[in-house]
Amino acid sequence: MGYALYLAQTGDKHPHSKPLHSFGPGVLEMVSDHRGDTFRAVYTVRLAARIYVLHAFQKKSKKGVATPRADLDLIGRRLKRAMELHGSQES
Repeated sequence: MGYALYLAQTGDKHPHSKPLHSFGPGVLEMVSDHRGDTFRAVYTVRLAARIYVLHAFQKKSKKGVATPRADLDLIGRRLKRAMELHGSQES
């Protein structure tokens, strides 16, 4: 996960990072498996010169690959706040 975020900071993209389509372009999800568990990190490169990690969590459900609604809601709130913060820093 850390390496994927490093690549994002340098303007590159890790091959296992993919768009999280629920939020449009610039919001990416990195999925990593470790010892039988799945971990996810969602971050945005939408805001110039900054990477905002919006959420990192362990996937608990054994059914399906979809991100749970509660996690998507949290990501949405954090993206909105990151955009607000970013806008106030540009002024």
